[in-house]
Amino acid sequence: MKSFDAIVIGAGQSGPFLAARMVEKGMKVALIERKFLGGTCVNAGCMPTKTLVASARAAHVARNGAVYGVNLQGEIAIDMKVVKARAETVTMNARNGLIGWFAGMDGMTVIYGHGRFEGPKTVSVNGETLNAPRIFLNVGARPVIPDLPGINDIDYLTSTSIIHLDTLPRHLAVIGGSYIGLEFAQMYRRFGAEVSVIEHGPKLASREDEDISDAIADVLRSEGIDIHTGASDIAFAKSSDGITVATDSARIDASHVLIATGRKPNTDDLGLDTAGVITDKHGYITVDDRLATNVDGILALGDCNGRGAFTHTSYNDFEIAAANLLDGDDRKVSSRILAYALYIDPPLGRVGMTEKQARASGRKIMISTRPMSRVGRANERGETKGFMKVIADAETKKILGAAILGIEGDEVIHGIIDAMNAGTTYPALQWSVPIHPTVSELIPTLLGDLKPV
Repeated sequence: MKSFDAIVIGAGQSGPFLAARMVEKGMKVALIERKFLGGTCVNAGCMPTKTLVASARAAHVARNGAVYGVNLQGEIAIDMKVVKARAETVTMNARNGLIGWFAGMDGMTVIYGHGRFEGPKTVSVNGETLNAPRIFLNVGARPVIPDLPGINDIDYLTSTSIIHLDTLPRHLAVIGGSYIGLEFAQMYRRFGAEVSVIEHGPKLASREDEDISDAIADVLRSEGIDIHTGASDIAFAKSSDGITVATDSARIDASHVLIATGRKPNTDDLGLDTAGVITDKHGYITVDDRLATNVDGILALGDCNGRGAFTHTSYNDFEIAAANLLDGDDRKVSSRILAYALYIDPPLGRVGMTEKQARASGRKIMISTRPMSRVGRANERGETKGFMKVIADAETKKILGAAILGIEGDEVIHGIIDAMNAGTTYPALQWSVPIHPTVSELIPTLLGDLKPV
């Protein structure tokens, strides 16, 4: 049996950085990864997909060049092999950077294999048994495949496999109208494929307020994406030239099907029951406010704990664990203000409560909205789709939440994220003097238009 000061299972956006901090403190750490360093973000998530989004945007801008007085001769052609290779390069650069970083660390042992509990302090991997007083789980999540009629009879794609396509689908049917599915829908439409989005629920991006959801649908429809919401009785069958997707109200002749109906944690093959670690009914590892499980010395970080589903929340889990274990601090998951983005174009930046949540909270609230068509920078860039929205507490004057669907919305939202984290009241933020011309300069104006509801 090999002994370590700590064992980290999974090399996503929490585990490796925590392992590195512990090594800096003179600890001996084993980092176990069954496949690739970097987790979903580096290998099948943010980095490759946003690289693909960038290629799709380049195609979109080129097609619309004439609007800006830039005339290109002939049709815009997409070389999917180059598109794929570019995304792979970005992924490999990041992955190899991690490999090189860890190789230079004394005290770090990287083991490729499937780690599994043999007890609350012991883990087996590749036929060896390791033990440590502290074990950290950062095993991530994977796509959920729903049990729909005919699904096992077709060759479907997931968010993991679609990034490896080097040919353009004739017609891509996206099953699921949430964040992952919508990004791929717009991306492949801009590459030149016909695209249909099929969503069981009554609206796209169901977490958002109805006005945001409607605006997202308008953006996608304006680019020729076919949207079917409220779809039931979804079924699949092979056809002579592809796949038939049938619902209660539509029949789609697709060449490819992307299943984007959510994700589930990679916790079902870790031997958690052997260690006595409790999970909820969905398989997420139950943790307290400091990321500790019910078993002393075992913590769960990142997607597998159900406390966040983003790279930045996973990284913040590392920051919380490191602060508490190594720096004598007392950080809590409940202290973070959730923020995220939807990377369609224009993007959606979101932070804090939705209007629906704020109304349900019983607070006296104020709301302000402003269409992007009234933002000078958006008009100058010729990108005026979407709108800004902010919700505030009428009594405390604190900002409760915001949504910016529009050009650079994923960046502009950070002004509000920072203000919320600092506890700044909206009247104080109104007196900032932002740079002109920017999209962010409209934040004080947006706040100045807050009205009670």
